[in-house]
Amino acid sequence: MFEFFEFFAGGGMVRAGLGVQNWRCRFANDFDHKKSAIYRANWGEGQLRTADIKTLSSKDLDGQVDLAWASFPCQDLSLAGGGAGLKGDRSGTFWPFWDLMKQLISENRAPKIIALENVCGTLTSHQGKDFAAICSTFEQAGYTFGALVIDAAHFVPQSRPRLFIIGVRDGEAIPGALIQDAPSPLWHSRGLLTAHENTPLRGRRNWVWWSLPEPDPRNQVFADLIEDDPADVDWHTPAKTRGLLDMMSEVNRAKVDAAKRSKRCQVGAIYKRTRVDADGIKVQRAEVRFDDVAGCLRTPAGGSSRQLILVVQGQKVRSRLISGRETARLMGLPDEYQLPTNYNEAYHLAGDGVVVPVVRHLAEHLFEPILRQWPTAAKVAA
Repeated sequence: MFEFFEFFAGGGMVRAGLGVQNWRCRFANDFDHKKSAIYRANWGEGQLRTADIKTLSSKDLDGQVDLAWASFPCQDLSLAGGGAGLKGDRSGTFWPFWDLMKQLISENRAPKIIALENVCGTLTSHQGKDFAAICSTFEQAGYTFGALVIDAAHFVPQSRPRLFIIGVRDGEAIPGALIQDAPSPLWHSRGLLTAHENTPLRGRRNWVWWSLPEPDPRNQVFADLIEDDPADVDWHTPAKTRGLLDMMSEVNRAKVDAAKRSKRCQVGAIYKRTRVDADGIKVQRAEVRFDDVAGCLRTPAGGSSRQLILVVQGQKVRSRLISGRETARLMGLPDEYQLPTNYNEAYHLAGDGVVVPVVRHLAEHLFEPILRQWPTAAKVAA
């Protein structure tokens, strides 16, 4: 049985991805009381501490674990954020997390694996300096590390690329099959390659290119996850649906017309975005996609950040907000997972989470092979 710490735990989606068969949570932390209530509703009492990570010390962390996972806040690293990066109030919580890791290292309780997850904006934040700073923390701590960009669309019908930085403690065994000589187009994006090249050599001396197998083809499309009669949102009136269509550009209206002519029910995902028209005037547009994949879920900071769906069957067109259960399904959560009863809270929980099958893929093909190999195999040099 492997053991882990889960920081910035939210509703426990990392815990869901690791699974209860091979993994046991020793400690979890989140500062949000509403998310903590859902975590406890699904995972029980005992492991979760609801507190600001800045108030924690190594005394709160019992024993030595195989994995420490941190999905620290993305707001200051997001391309839509204010650009504060790791100096921001939210994304800057990476540093108190790393202080905890340094305390564990000094006490000879260093986690065998440390995994970070965040938005891909981390790669370009402050002209790549924030990514380089994270690399330096792993290098200075003596961890062999590398990064991957994984789009959840390989596993669930949601476009959601995320950055994963994974380090293995110096001296731990790394099976040779888990490291490749060169980056892979599937897992190492152009943005990651650029960030790696721009990181000073001293910050990537322990860098490796992690190797993951290609996942099986996804067997679901967006329409498979849609509820006919959701409990928390209502279908729009015909007038409101017409208003939504009127907000579309010619290009997006053409997509709807093509969906009407098709011989199957199609479900489109819509976000409202502010665009500049031909006269230089800012207008709000409804932009739709019919590629069987939802847009990336975001936290509902405003009306424009809530995703809508457009169901087209022949000449019949209906629209509404995406439901809370649908957002959970897009994150790979089972229907028995308990959600908040409040719509915005359910949406926020999902939009802030980690896609469950992505975590499982990492656990099955990277974490668990490393941990099962240790300490019998020799470490593969970076």
